[in-house]
Amino acid sequence: MEYDKERITRLMSEAENALQSLYELGNLDVEEFLKNKHYVSSAKYNLLVAIEACIDIAYHLISKNKLRLPRDYVDSFKVLEENGIIDEQLAHRLILMARFRNRLVHIYWDIDNRMVYKIITEDIKDIENFLKTLRKNILSQE
Repeated sequence: MEYDKERITRLMSEAENALQSLYELGNLDVEEFLKNKHYVSSAKYNLLVAIEACIDIAYHLISKNKLRLPRDYVDSFKVLEENGIIDEQLAHRLILMARFRNRLVHIYWDIDNRMVYKIITEDIKDIENFLKTLRKNILSQE
């Protein structure tokens, strides 16, 4: 698998830094989180950073290895699945995350903040699993 190690490392670091902030916010009680607009805004921003980093990693791997061109951000994880880079279950979870990213960017005024809290307390492990999978399946093969 071809890739630019420096670029992948930088993107993974960006995702991990955003995840750290999200874990801290996820340790807050739901009501404390919801009543503070700065917590909510920080969670949304860090979700965007983490998800964008994963999408950028996917596009980089697709480009470097001349894989099928994805139709959109969501499809990029399907391309990784088709090529055995991630499994079907992880691809499905990342597809949902990419769709949520689209909502954050394009319909930001209509985001349920309780859903944001649910994502940062239950679902961001999918991003962590993506990074672990890359370390195991790609970076360890140098």
